Amino acid sequence: MFTGIVQGTAEVVEISVKTAFRRHRIRLPEILREGLRPGASVAHNGCCLTVAEITDDLVSFDLMQETLKVTNLGLLTPGDRVNIERAARFGDEIGGHQMSGHIICLGRVIQVVDSENNRRVVLQLPDEYAPYLFPKGYIGIDGISLTIGRVDGARFDVNLIPETLARTTIAARGPEDLVNIEIDPQTQAIVDTVTRLLGRSGLLAPD
Repeated sequence: MFTGIVQGTAEVVEISVKTAFRRHRIRLPEILREGLRPGASVAHNGCCLTVAEITDDLVSFDLMQETLKVTNLGLLTPGDRVNIERAARFGDEIGGHQMSGHIICLGRVIQVVDSENNRRVVLQLPDEYAPYLFPKGYIGIDGISLTIGRVDGARFDVNLIPETLARTTIAARGPEDLVNIEIDPQTQAIVDTVTRLLGRSGLLAPD
């Protein structure tokens, strides 16, 4: 489990490509390596990955075809940076919201609007995910726990404070960039359950 509070960023230093498979090696700061062991879970841009190997400050992770297809991790090149969050432990403060590290889709940045001490980012999701978007609801964007602002179908916006811009990679995102999206698991469960119950009762018109 993760909380969406990004603990830092890490540089991708090496990518090994094989058929339907990649291994990413990142340089992880000492504070984020404390107690880290092979088999541990670490979120990269919100995607839960398993530590495969640790050599000094270099940590390797394996990415399967499904991960490369659903997330933006397959677009990375050496020198790029990713948002990092270690798995939450029982007793940790949850400053964001509960996240699973399972990316549901990619979102496209449509517009970035800067104002004093604030940045507004407008994003577009595939139409099928519109039912999960609610004003003031939670959403994970590249592993960052954020609050949804305005919603228009599958399009929505978020507002970013200077601290978020300084601590994460989202400051570098611009129009047409693709970001990893995790819908709030509780929102998804409620919407899916209500839709299923309404469908069984005949109150929900078929598509």
